[in-house]
Amino acid sequence: MNHPLLSRQSQRDRPALSFLDELALPMARAHEVCGDARRTLASVVAARLEGPVLWIVPSWMPERLNPEAALHLFDPARLIFLEPVREEDVLWCMEEVLRAGVVPLVVADLPAVPGLTSVRRLHLAAETGAEEHGTHPLGLLLTPGDGGAPGVETRWQMCSDHGAGRRGWLLHRRRARTAPMKTWRVTRENGSFRAHAAAMAE
Repeated sequence: MNHPLLSRQSQRDRPALSFLDELALPMARAHEVCGDARRTLASVVAARLEGPVLWIVPSWMPERLNPEAALHLFDPARLIFLEPVREEDVLWCMEEVLRAGVVPLVVADLPAVPGLTSVRRLHLAAETGAEEHGTHPLGLLLTPGDGGAPGVETRWQMCSDHGAGRRGWLLHRRRARTAPMKTWRVTRENGSFRAHAAAMAE
């Protein structure tokens, strides 16, 4: 049975998750999210899926997702936190969970940008999960600064753009295999996040 939020990509026979209006993430792949509001965007994606969300964060990282802040988007009871002690175990855990295909969304909150080999292994693991278990696990890599992980399916940068009496964000699609770079202004209207096309940032 197809998930009601999954749509088919025109160029590849792969389901994609719609997460902000017309924006979509190809499933069974690894994607990168950077920027100071990267956890907010990951929460928006989590809200578009059903089932548990595995959130992997190194035990020594001081910054964490605040479950109370995510409450307005999805039930924080869906969150399962995993805190590896060793740096090399963070992506290993993500790879194994994607391969198992039992969790729809795996988020890795990373202290540094991963290398190409690690990203390729994540893609293969997610594809294995899809083929062997009939699911479409999605992997999100949250990276510091401007990101730049090689080999990711897509790269998104979400930055705060708050003003007097309003909350807003700028969302940049920095990389996609089948779509051009583009920028949106993201607002929260009546409890829902909406994306409005904006001029491309210089």
